[in-house]
Amino acid sequence: MERVAATDPRRAAVLGSPIAHSLSPVLHRAAYAALGLTGWSYDRFEVAEADLEGFLRGLDASWAGLSLTMPLKRAVIPLLDGISDTAAAVEAVNTVVIAEDGRRTGDNTDIPGMVAALRERGVAEVDHAAVLGAGATASSALAALGRICTGPVTAYVRSRARAEEMRGWGERLGVEVHAADWAEAAHALDAPLVVSTTPAGATDILVPYVPERPGTLFDVLYDPWPTPLAAAWTGQGGSLVGGLDLLVHQAVFQVELMTGRSPAPLAAMRAAGEEALAGR
Repeated sequence: MERVAATDPRRAAVLGSPIAHSLSPVLHRAAYAALGLTGWSYDRFEVAEADLEGFLRGLDASWAGLSLTMPLKRAVIPLLDGISDTAAAVEAVNTVVIAEDGRRTGDNTDIPGMVAALRERGVAEVDHAAVLGAGATASSALAALGRICTGPVTAYVRSRARAEEMRGWGERLGVEVHAADWAEAAHALDAPLVVSTTPAGATDILVPYVPERPGTLFDVLYDPWPTPLAAAWTGQGGSLVGGLDLLVHQAVFQVELMTGRSPAPLAAMRAAGEEALAGR
């Protein structure tokens, strides 16, 4: 159901800190153009955690939704009227939908975005998987794996505290999580699905250990791209899912939630993202 007419002035934006690098405006504006939403605009705002409540208070009736990045995904929760079960499962909101009556509902499109990105590459089910890293993205990865992985997930982490944290997320999400030391991370590459949630450069040391017949690597980075691990992976014939795939698919869900239009134009959004990255 369409929430408003295409020509009605409606606003949306991405908030976070830092935010200058965000591709969200490129993706959402491409969607609006393809959908003929001539009255819609999408911007970016540098908003720190301490400023979030004030920013929300300043929104008027023209606002339809917000995309949130770090450090706001958890901080926004007590400021909302409600959140979806998906967002509650990982205690993280990356999408706020603002109804015409002003009600603000939080959701998380990272999780279904991960699942959709994998399915687009033919990965609908695996019997076990590995996760590299233990940050905020790793918990979303566990939630996504809970939908496609029928067996255990091994998380390779750098500390005992991180290991406990990942096991705790596993218990909460109904995923069997085994924690392993980062020093053993080369073993992760033998899994049929490897999800890398680490910062740029962290997995470079694993390049020599890419197996002869790798499975699927989901590397959540997109700039710079490809990462050395991603390049080595495809060099050995492995299947690759990248950070732009995730960014586009989660943005597709955001556009649908905020505008009420479905399906969102995946191809147009991906093309816009690829062009923006090529220009950097």
